[in-house]
Amino acid sequence: MKFSLNLNKIALLRNARGENNPSLENYANQAIDLGVDGLTLHPRPDHRHATSEDVISLSKICKERDVEFNIEGNPFSEPADSFQGYVNLVNTCQPDQATLVPDLPNQITSDHGWESGDHDDDLINVISNLNDLCKNTSISLFVDNLKNNNTNLDAIDYALKVGANTIEIHTGEFSKLIDLNDLTINTKLEELIYTAKDKNLMVNAGHDLNLINLPHLVKIGGVNEVSIGHAIVVDALNYGFEDTIKRYIEVIKG
Repeated sequence: MKFSLNLNKIALLRNARGENNPSLENYANQAIDLGVDGLTLHPRPDHRHATSEDVISLSKICKERDVEFNIEGNPFSEPADSFQGYVNLVNTCQPDQATLVPDLPNQITSDHGWESGDHDDDLINVISNLNDLCKNTSISLFVDNLKNNNTNLDAIDYALKVGANTIEIHTGEFSKLIDLNDLTINTKLEELIYTAKDKNLMVNAGHDLNLINLPHLVKIGGVNEVSIGHAIVVDALNYGFEDTIKRYIEVIKG
């Protein structure tokens, strides 16, 4: 299992003062030195945290340091003001992964995955376009773990239908249920992961993962990569950045 560090929260903290402190580049390089496998950014049109310039800067760092780069975002986000537009950014940076998320401009965070009927034809077209523009970029679709409290197997068929080769499982509900000590979610998550793999989809996971629930995901196995950001900053307040990264790597890598 690989560990991609999402740096959005550090960008949010930087933007609170309008200066370059903390520096995303410094924390990116520090995290790579400590052993993370890649970096993730999720730029939004309002630049509330990661900016288009951040995406380009970190893309260069990842290429120079030979680690993976993942750009998350709504593929229908068009250029506006200094925001270059999601597809344009992916084309410029040629990342290892492009994770497509159906978030609205005013959402605080990505709180749901794609479902059938969510711009099906538009998704097919944009994924086809991204595949043409970025020959070495894996296209990942952000999907929910559960649907009506059952394993969301429909998400697998939908990802295949629109042309994605990877799914990223939204682990928000998984995290909530683990907090409640409801371990039945492990079986449902396992079913989704291994059914997807049986259909030749790569499987990533992210959202609300932390040092408490992450061991459950590691035990289930089958996940290629986890993307974690918010919990890293929260835990860094207690343990410091370096120790926090080491703790997560220890859990993820065993």
